[in-house]
Amino acid sequence: MRLAIIPARGGSKRISKKNIKDFLGFPIIKYSIEAAKKSNLFDKVLVSTDDEEIAQIARYYHAEVPFLRPKKFSDDYSSTVSVVVHAIKYLMKEGQNFENICCIYPCAPLLDPRDLISSFNFMREMNSESCIPICEFSSAPQRAFKLKEDNRLDWVYPEYRNSRTQDLEKAYHDIGVFYWATHTKWLTEDISQGVGYIVDSSRVIDIDTINDWKQAELLFKFFNQNNTL
Repeated sequence: MRLAIIPARGGSKRISKKNIKDFLGFPIIKYSIEAAKKSNLFDKVLVSTDDEEIAQIARYYHAEVPFLRPKKFSDDYSSTVSVVVHAIKYLMKEGQNFENICCIYPCAPLLDPRDLISSFNFMREMNSESCIPICEFSSAPQRAFKLKEDNRLDWVYPEYRNSRTQDLEKAYHDIGVFYWATHTKWLTEDISQGVGYIVDSSRVIDIDTINDWKQAELLFKFFNQNNTL
């Protein structure tokens, strides 16, 4: 059996009510719930939240909200893994066990259900206990600068100061949209050493500011007009 968990807490600092803010006419969490359902992968789509308004909206879009998340798993320092583990343990106490579990972030309107399917199949084919979607850095991180107190530049990796970008090893980063892992792997609270599923960077945006939000709306319109989402 497979479970999708969407962690959506109420306290958002940079964008007020971020997880249910209007995104092209709908609360943004609706897109994550629908992507999970359209994939036809999951026996249950669950939203973990501490906020009753989010819970009501999630239920309206046919996600299950069997509990309100305790405050200790809902502050600024609560990790995604701890929230997922809390949900898993809650369901275990209810006699519900799921072999494979996907955590899907609530602000992921560009998530393509086909990526959920392909990444899950990839994890199984590779006989891995976890799978993390990644994309290539747009610029070589080995050539990064840091800014000192006097605003002067310094190399983060001085050993690469004379290297050509094309000669450097490719590097990837977590796209911050969803994560797969087995029940057992989630309970270890470390899913980082799994396989990497590569996603096209053109469909990746981290929504942290209003400008990010506007850019995500433009991308969503573009991909839908071209029938690629």
